[in-house]
Amino acid sequence: MIADKLKKVGPLFLFTVIIPTLLAIIYYGFIASDVYISESRFTVRSPEKSTPSGLGALFKSSGFANAGDEVYAAQDYVLSRDALAALNRKNAFLRAYSAPSISVFDRFPGLGGADTFEDLYKYYKKKVDVKYETSSSIVTLTMRAYTPQDARRFNEQLLEMAEATVNKLNERGRQDLIRFAQREVDEARAFSQKSAVALSSYRNAVGIVDPEKQATVQIQMISKLQDELIATRTQLTETRTVSPQNPQIEVLAARAQSLNDEINKQLGLVAGSSKSLSSRAAQYQRVLLDNQFAEKQLAGAMAALNDARNEANRKQAYVERIVQPNMPDEPLEPRRLRGILSTLILGLAAWGIISMLVAGMLEHRD
Repeated sequence: MIADKLKKVGPLFLFTVIIPTLLAIIYYGFIASDVYISESRFTVRSPEKSTPSGLGALFKSSGFANAGDEVYAAQDYVLSRDALAALNRKNAFLRAYSAPSISVFDRFPGLGGADTFEDLYKYYKKKVDVKYETSSSIVTLTMRAYTPQDARRFNEQLLEMAEATVNKLNERGRQDLIRFAQREVDEARAFSQKSAVALSSYRNAVGIVDPEKQATVQIQMISKLQDELIATRTQLTETRTVSPQNPQIEVLAARAQSLNDEINKQLGLVAGSSKSLSSRAAQYQRVLLDNQFAEKQLAGAMAALNDARNEANRKQAYVERIVQPNMPDEPLEPRRLRGILSTLILGLAAWGIISMLVAGMLEHRD
């Protein structure tokens, strides 16, 4: 009876519609394994950067922004071979997706497939999906598995890996920023210590703490000596005029000569030779300026280090979970009825197109 009906059906309709639909009914109805999907959502927040519109505006109002670079890094890591290697530690991923309870068409390695890591990685990319919505800066992580427990477990592990990736990037950037500023402080401190030692050595060598201040004292002393010399010479002149034979004339003359010699001596200490205070003051000024510059450089470097630490704290980005990985209570794939109907519709469309092409070719030949 069925054979007679099949004979009435054209071979084209049989191969394009009936056989594919029967195969779809067999696969979706009896062979295909249930697929459980666990979904989680997260975003990467940072108090430094500006935020987009949408949900990002909510984060901006609380003083936080979305860190786009870290989001892409986390997304790339989840889809990487390193993530698969971490999931497959002790063959956990391989055992979960090669269980005998999974259909031969769905489990790894499948019919005629190779049991290599690259093949496992290709299989892995079909089970995990990461979507980044630029409008809200939210990442949706989807994990497909053949048991609810595996779907949630692997989703949770991937979410933890994304958090660890962001933390690693943060720590590395923070250490680089602070390490550069700390190196500047160390160099400035070494230069400051060197200049301080040079200043101390110079003071010990010349036996003077500050040549400029010492020169000021010397000049004040010379001024007093000059005043005293003027007074002595005036008294000497008056004495000679009033009493040329006065014995005080010799005393006053000797005193005037002594004062004049002392003034010349003090003037020689202040200026006029390589060992004078003026010459030493120039050398001292150079050493002092080096010391002051080193101190200012050290103070600036320490301020820069403090700013670098504050900047590192401001750049701190972290993963904020919006939706935790769920435990699916029913399989969402495969969509069996839709798969069968899709196969039937596509078969009918193929049958209609091919039939028209064949009919046109036959008419053209006639």
